Amino acid sequence: MTIKRTSSLKSHSRVIPYPPPFLLLLVSAVLLPVETSSQEPVAWGPTLEFHTFSIVAIDPRTGEAGVAVTTRRPCVGNAVPWVRPGVGAVATQGGTRLEYGNDLLDFLEEGLSPQEAMDRVVAADDGRERRQVGVIDMLGRTAQWTGSGQYGAEAQGDWVAERTGSTFAVQGNSLVSTGVVDRVVEAFRASEGSIRHLADRMIEALYAGQLIGGDGRHGDTQSAAVLVADPRPGRSRRPDGVTVDINVCEHSEPVREVRRIYDSVSETLGFRTLRQFAGRDVLQLKVMLHALGYFRPDTLVLPLEGSGAEVYSPDAMDAVDRFRSDQGWQTSVAGYVDQRTINRLWALLDEAGKGNEVRTILLELARVSR
Repeated sequence: MTIKRTSSLKSHSRVIPYPPPFLLLLVSAVLLPVETSSQEPVAWGPTLEFHTFSIVAIDPRTGEAGVAVTTRRPCVGNAVPWVRPGVGAVATQGGTRLEYGNDLLDFLEEGLSPQEAMDRVVAADDGRERRQVGVIDMLGRTAQWTGSGQYGAEAQGDWVAERTGSTFAVQGNSLVSTGVVDRVVEAFRASEGSIRHLADRMIEALYAGQLIGGDGRHGDTQSAAVLVADPRPGRSRRPDGVTVDINVCEHSEPVREVRRIYDSVSETLGFRTLRQFAGRDVLQLKVMLHALGYFRPDTLVLPLEGSGAEVYSPDAMDAVDRFRSDQGWQTSVAGYVDQRTINRLWALLDEAGKGNEVRTILLELARVSR
């Protein structure tokens, strides 16, 4: 039997969720065709089983909506997260019912509140006691449902939890403790008001929950996904508004792998050690050094496009060396940039009151051309 990742798992409106016209991440680990029935995923029927924790969130500043999720089952990104640009986001987990994704988003688009939408889909579902669902609309209104049937008495214990805020809803089951959800909330709230993409913030929040144990079932975490949609014209290269779709189907540390992919594909400064390269992270470095007066201080406005803008030029390397020297750091490699260098640049920019100005510039530089 040939295994296929079929479109039935992602309909046209299953738009799931950072950046400007530039950051379009479409990364998935897909199942390759295998001629053997033993390879067929046994849970891929009308109801899937994805016991997990997730966050659905919006960014009121940009209009983005997204979902981040991880679990101990393969390919969580194929079923749990659903997003529609300008409408909202849904995570359907536990005894996962795929229809919840489009149904809830359809109701939101018709003008129903998340709670009204949730009441309708739950009332029509005979298997509702096996579900856990979170939904958010673009006004920040949320609704959650955790059925009692599958979770039983444990639903009142540590392993099931729900939390909401003005821009997010976090839900989880099969957890080591309710502290997992609390940690996700704390991390996401800590980044509120920062000039960072929604996907970046959700990945960080998900990782915070994973660090204290996450999914409490036996075995390694297997999959994770982050999905974001942006309704602003020109922000997505796809008609469905998707700007980020990273789906790590199977990995020993899937949340860290999502982070690695995100940083690598967006070429975020710090994803590699700079010596002699060209790329958008080099341009980010130049912007930071220019703001602190190390790179071309006599240039009022630093050119962000054109020939040489992304090249790690000798004058940029010299600027790095002078910056490191001022910090009392020595290195035998000219123009050496490590994480300590980046952290110190940000610290000094924030101390000088220039951090958010630079972050705004870098936000508009980020893009993916893959």
